[in-house]
Amino acid sequence: MNIRNIAIIAHVDHGKTTLVDQLLKMSGTFRENEEVSSMDSNAIEQERGITILAKTTAINYKGCRINILDTPGHADFGGEVERIMNMVDGVLLVVDAYEGTMPQTRFVLKKALEAKVTPIVVVNKIDKPAARPTQVVDEVLDLFIELGADIDQLEFPVVYASALAGTSSMDPDPAKQEPTMDYILDTILETIPEPDVNLDGGFQFQPALLDYNDFVGRIGIGRVKRGSIKVNEMASCVRLDGSIKQFRIQKMFGYLGLKRIEVTEAKAGDIVAIAGLPDIEVGETVCTVGMEEALPLLRIDEPTLQMTFGVNTSPFCGRDGKLLTARKIEERLNKETERDVSLKVRPNDNESFIVSGRGELHLSILIENMRREGYELQVSKPEVIKKEIDGVTCEPFEDVQIEVPEEYVGSVIEALGNREAIMENMHNHDNQVRLNYTVPSRGLIGFTTEFMTMTKGYGMLSHTYKEYRPMAGTKVGERSLGVMVSMENGKATAYALGQLEDRGVMFIEPGDEVYEGMIVGEHTHDNDLAVNVVKGKKLTNTRASGSDHTVVLKRPRKMSLETCLDYINADELVEVTPNHFRLRKKILNTEERKKFDAKKAK
Repeated sequence: MNIRNIAIIAHVDHGKTTLVDQLLKMSGTFRENEEVSSMDSNAIEQERGITILAKTTAINYKGCRINILDTPGHADFGGEVERIMNMVDGVLLVVDAYEGTMPQTRFVLKKALEAKVTPIVVVNKIDKPAARPTQVVDEVLDLFIELGADIDQLEFPVVYASALAGTSSMDPDPAKQEPTMDYILDTILETIPEPDVNLDGGFQFQPALLDYNDFVGRIGIGRVKRGSIKVNEMASCVRLDGSIKQFRIQKMFGYLGLKRIEVTEAKAGDIVAIAGLPDIEVGETVCTVGMEEALPLLRIDEPTLQMTFGVNTSPFCGRDGKLLTARKIEERLNKETERDVSLKVRPNDNESFIVSGRGELHLSILIENMRREGYELQVSKPEVIKKEIDGVTCEPFEDVQIEVPEEYVGSVIEALGNREAIMENMHNHDNQVRLNYTVPSRGLIGFTTEFMTMTKGYGMLSHTYKEYRPMAGTKVGERSLGVMVSMENGKATAYALGQLEDRGVMFIEPGDEVYEGMIVGEHTHDNDLAVNVVKGKKLTNTRASGSDHTVVLKRPRKMSLETCLDYINADELVEVTPNHFRLRKKILNTEERKKFDAKKAK
């Protein structure tokens, strides 16, 4: 059977997953009565509209099997994009018809060009009122040239589409769109080469992605490079350290539509998942016994951010969650490392673990999944992982691209200046300004929330990892304002909160339970303030006009998990339970905390 292996790459939210969903619907892979659900099956993926893990699917079209890999667009999951390029012969580069090329477009395209795969450009969202398809194609061409594409790669075909409406055409005029996805599918068949494979040599397969199943352990997903193999045959695995382990192929899976289907044989060019070796690693090579020949190792992106996950030690421990112990937390974290190669976990003291990942989103999604599964834990502020390079302490830096309306540019430039950011360039376009910066990763921790407030939600911020450089200033990434910390246990009263309103912004409302050491609000100054939010009004027999007015409180600030992680300083923690996020000080006792702070100040 004819095979084409392609990956779909794009910046976050340019429509990759919607496009794959439409290709599945319109290729005739599903029966008429079969419901097509989204590729993003995880609850968090659907809520946030992002792809977290690469998805494999396949469609049959005009007698050809097209294997499609939907890749994550977010920088935190960029390691998967790089490895997927080893599995495919071509890419669909999806670009928004209004936004044009963005930082992630550059990042994913660079990986594709380095892997020498054949590109097809899909200009998506052509039906947007502000679409500018011809300028966007020029931008894409400029980006190809800038990234050093060769002559063949510059001859890319362009298809114009609206994935949401299910229309496509070869013409940039939105009026000429047709209700079909055949233009994209035909272009794939014409442009992307068949896998260049050798069916006769010894079997060679290299997992680029991992999955995990409680029955068979780890499953390696990759492309068969050479030869063929059947279920129940013996195979050798060349490990990362060069040693060889023999095992039996227990199960193999192929893909069709949204289903993973069991197959009995895999041939060169097929994308399959192989089970049988419970500790298989990304980049190892599975070969025919006696013909062990390792493929080049795959590069796995190093973690750049770490956090401490610990047992919940607050007075409210055990009220919401069922899974509280260090052993349960450790089991869950270790299970996550089975399928996520970018995650590293090592034990720390006091029933806690240091968890390292690719960025805040990567780690916050893990915390969110654990919370939904019934875990209670406390987590520290994210910290960047420093490296010693040639005797100099270095930290990760990122490429940042910002789009803001002109009136907010001044405050954005000032805020980034305080975070040791270096401006690379600045462009004006229709009252919008595009800024490019190089910023230490540390300077971006906590910046997103501030940025959204500063630009009243009109700003767009994208960033991708660039490189390690010598350390920037020392105070980058710390919150400048102090907090209000409860000094009592009990329920907050409207009377007490009303008296504190002019001191700052509250995070709680009347009736909320608090404990000593819990952060209840933000102070207007840079010092912390111990406050009593459970104090009631002294009642007397005397009534006077004017003294009994009703307390009208401002709305408290509601914090999401990411906002909480961004907000805290090094001496604070986020308590995460199935129903609550609470901010707290590491030292709960007010007197002990004051002594500790006084010692630190000396």
